[in-house]
Amino acid sequence: MLINIQRVSSSSVEVNQSIVSHIQKGLVCLVCAVPNDTMNTCEKVVEKLSKLRIFNDLNGKMNKSIIDINGSVLVVSQFTLAANLKSGNRPDFRGAMEPKQAKLLFDHLVQLMKNKNIDTKTGIFGSNMKLNICNDGPVTIPLDIQ
Repeated sequence: MLINIQRVSSSSVEVNQSIVSHIQKGLVCLVCAVPNDTMNTCEKVVEKLSKLRIFNDLNGKMNKSIIDINGSVLVVSQFTLAANLKSGNRPDFRGAMEPKQAKLLFDHLVQLMKNKNIDTKTGIFGSNMKLNICNDGPVTIPLDIQ
């Protein structure tokens, strides 16, 4: 699973000119399921995300997790993270999992986050979305869990 994690002060998702999700301080996680990902992959991702210490403590050190700050997570599907640019100028997205399977894993990942009592919001899987992200730091971290 490929994930782009961004620490944000706020973020929202718009579909068809309507805001469908909004968070304040927390994480935006752009998620791409790839072949060989499983429910177990989702569990590993959630463990990492819930414990990832990228929020500042009182001394300005990144020592706090999303749970420590009682923040929110906005999870957005983004198959383009699997883009292959090795030949030509048009990205090849065959590295992404087929949508039906990917949605099952996406939904499972979101449910696991909610099961950890983390305020979790989403975009609309497979939709054309506009993301408004106020990256805090900026802090952007790629995560690849197999």
